[in-house]
Amino acid sequence: MLAYSPGPEWIVVLVILVLLFGAKKLPELARSVGKSTSEFKKGISEGASDTEGDAQGDTEAPKPQDPADKPTTE
Repeated sequence: MLAYSPGPEWIVVLVILVLLFGAKKLPELARSVGKSTSEFKKGISEGASDTEGDAQGDTEAPKPQDPADKPTTE
């Protein structure tokens, strides 16, 4: 069995990116992908902390509704 070497595949991908976007646009593209990734990770961590807070009972439980408060439709 041959060992897997991801190097040549990345070189092909980089050549295709340079051909598609041009050398001047690649730094801007990489910067925007980095910012998007950091925002995504921040959102995931905030969502995880919110979920942990819910599991610990930090939020109020919804109050049950009184059946007399429901409007009747006749």
